[in-house]
Formats: sequence, C-alpha cells, structure tokens
Amino acid sequence: MSGEFLGSSDPAYEAKVLMISVAARMAGMHPQTLRQYDRLGLVQPGRAAGGGRRYSVRDVVLLREVQRLSQDDGINLAGVKRIIGLERLLEQAQQRVARMEAELDAAYRRIAELESLARFPGRDLVPTNRTSTALVVWRPRRTPDR
Repeated sequence: MSGEFLGSSDPAYEAKVLMISVAARMAGMHPQTLRQYDRLGLVQPGRAAGGGRRYSVRDVVLLREVQRLSQDDGINLAGVKRIIGLERLLEQAQQRVARMEAELDAAYRRIAELESLARFPGRDLVPTNRTSTALVVWRPRRTPDR
C-alpha cells in the first residue's frame, strides 16, 4: 500500500462521514461488496446513530487497495487481510521508532547541556579540587513553597 494510506494524519482523511453509497462509488465497488469486506474485517467503518455504516477517505483508499491486491495481483481476501494487518503493524512500529528517536535526541541534547555546565561551573555547581578526595554533600535550595 502507499505511504499516503498509512501515513496521513489529516483529520479530514480519517473522518468517518461518507455513507456507504458514496464510499462505494468512490471506490468503484457495489455497496454489497463494502458490506462483505466489513463482515470479513478488511475495513472497519464507523456507525451513524441509526446504525448505518460511515466510511472515511482512508477507508476508500483501503478499499481500492483491497481491490487492486485481489483483482490485479490475484491475492485471496484472507491474504489481503493479512497484508493489511502487517502493514498496520509496520506503521505502528515506525511511529514508535520515530517517537523513540525523538526521545533519544532530546536525551542527547540534555546530556550535552549537562556536560557543558560541568565544564563551566555556574552558581549552582560546587567547584571541586580534582586532587582532593573530600566528599561534597549537595543539598538543593529550599523554595518558599516547601
């Protein structure tokens, strides 16, 4: 599937607002096919207050991909469901890695900041004699609200 399908974060792309007839027309399918795909778990439409299915643009892109995989590539619907599931897992893993990389970058920046403070002692750091073996006890300043 394309990165568009898995990577879009636009709320309008995710909004479940399309009635089944509109989504079917956009996907180039019969509404009954969408109902079947829902029963098979290939696509999970939202539900309106009255129980009618509601699809998002993301769902329509997914429906087109299901059709492409099954008709053009000859993959059965069980295989298509497995591919979709694996791609969702991949997307989640990629998002987790991106979050972890951002956290790691922040940690490296903080380490660099602390190392630079150690090289240039400021008012909150206690200078020490490098040849001394004396123990220095540090106590944080008390703020009025403690």
